Amino acid sequence: MLYIIEAKYLSDYKVEVLFNNGQKGVADLNYALTGKMFEPLKEKTMFAQLKVDEELETIVWPNGADLAP
Repeated sequence: MLYIIEAKYLSDYKVEVLFNNGQKGVADLNYALTGKMFEPLKEKTMFAQLKVDEELETIVWPNGADLAP
């Protein structure tokens, strides 16, 4: 199963991700910022607070938003 082990904020809504299979890439998550939970993330300082939740194995934010609930 493919999952994220590292995520680094780059700029705007771009994130560099490293997967457990060693592949690395850049994702533009601007498209994902729809809905009530993601609305606060349109503020780039909030978006930049992303981290990888080791249990969920996905990107999460302090407001409880995550990309793969």
